[in-house]
Amino acid sequence: MKLPFLQIDAFADLPFTGNPAAVMPLDDWLDNLTLQAIAAENNLSETAFLIPDATGAANYELRWFTPTTEVVMCGHATLASGHAILSTEPQRDRITFRTRKAGILEVGRDGGGYTLSLPAWAPAPKDLPDIVAALGIEGVIETLWHENGYGLVVVGDEAIVHAVSPDFRRLAMLGDVLTIVSSRGTNTDIVSRAFAPGAGIDEDPVTGSAHAVLTPYWTKKLGRDSFTAYQASARGGQLGCRLAGDRVILTGTCVTVIEGSFLL
Repeated sequence: MKLPFLQIDAFADLPFTGNPAAVMPLDDWLDNLTLQAIAAENNLSETAFLIPDATGAANYELRWFTPTTEVVMCGHATLASGHAILSTEPQRDRITFRTRKAGILEVGRDGGGYTLSLPAWAPAPKDLPDIVAALGIEGVIETLWHENGYGLVVVGDEAIVHAVSPDFRRLAMLGDVLTIVSSRGTNTDIVSRAFAPGAGIDEDPVTGSAHAVLTPYWTKKLGRDSFTAYQASARGGQLGCRLAGDRVILTGTCVTVIEGSFLL
């Protein structure tokens, strides 16, 4: 069996920047073990699988797998999936995806790039001593939590974000949690890094879903509904972030770097 395969760098202006995702359009769902095995073989932070949505609620159904688990929501692989379709169908201006736990997501054209509409997941204050200890950082201003497994640690200096060197084994013991460290930025309004060793990803290069959590928090702190963001991983990535009611609108570009077939 031959399955189409695309590797796309999301939130990237050039190849080998941003966050790589595999995008694999299917006619029908394969069994879960096979989907997970394909994602493990790809060994990228996310593999996105999509099929036409027979219910008519959206254009496609969409699921995402890390090398070890299926996730609730992935922003960069959704952006990559939208790019995979819109770059070959110029008559379309937007694509919608029905997901199992994150509702309907949308990717639309935005000049030479795209907008990505995600649910706004506002975090609530909560003590996160185990996460802070695993991060090994000082200068923590606030810690917050979202029930979908997102821990946000806000620090007082951008240098702390760049310097953090987590104990990944200790973080992994906390389970499938996305840990976000963030501060105000110098060249962008905010900076962040994101870690998910419990899901098989020590550090995620550019994380759309993290900004679904960061945007409600930082718009309130900054006193405006939009801001610029930089995720300070080794690959790095720029995002525009805007809060629109109960939605977060991210902007970014994508670059396709591999086209081929997956053989089963």
